[in-house]
Amino acid sequence: MNAAKALLRKDLRARRRDHVAALDPTTRALILNRPPAPLLDLVPEGSTIGLYRAGPHEAPTEGYARFFHERGHALALPRFAHRAATMEFARFADPWDESACEVGPFGLLQPVEDAPATIPTVLIVPLLGFTARGERIGQGGGHYDRWLADHSGTTAIGLAWDAQLVDSLPIEPHDHSMSAIVTPTRFYGPFA
Repeated sequence: MNAAKALLRKDLRARRRDHVAALDPTTRALILNRPPAPLLDLVPEGSTIGLYRAGPHEAPTEGYARFFHERGHALALPRFAHRAATMEFARFADPWDESACEVGPFGLLQPVEDAPATIPTVLIVPLLGFTARGERIGQGGGHYDRWLADHSGTTAIGLAWDAQLVDSLPIEPHDHSMSAIVTPTRFYGPFA
């Protein structure tokens, strides 16, 4: 199973990279700036929204961060004390100001050490591939699957490019499906 997933991840990374490379930069800047109404139906008033810092080829989260911040939601980003540490989430007060962030052990910006830890009510989750049934495959570190296993009450919403849709995935018992998945053109879910 691990070898099959490794090959699939390699293919999905290439597919995602090629998709993003083909996007006009102006068009890309306009994509995923406002969550669709079905996603908003899954977000309780006053909830904390967990997001990820998108890498160069991942579906961007900046627009969603700004949207939810303007609506009065608290924001959180993943934080790691070191590469082998358990992922936690910490408050991220202002999506326009990165001064309260530092580079973490995976080379991504994360909240500084003294930012208060929090547990998101709704979590926007990165992925490499997904099915129309809400199944997800991530980078392979298992950080989000482990976190979701410990926080079963959190609504997990995958964010992806349309090119990341696949017919099926090799799912294992520890893999967590999403409550919904959003792409620039579709909303999948909500799933039970």
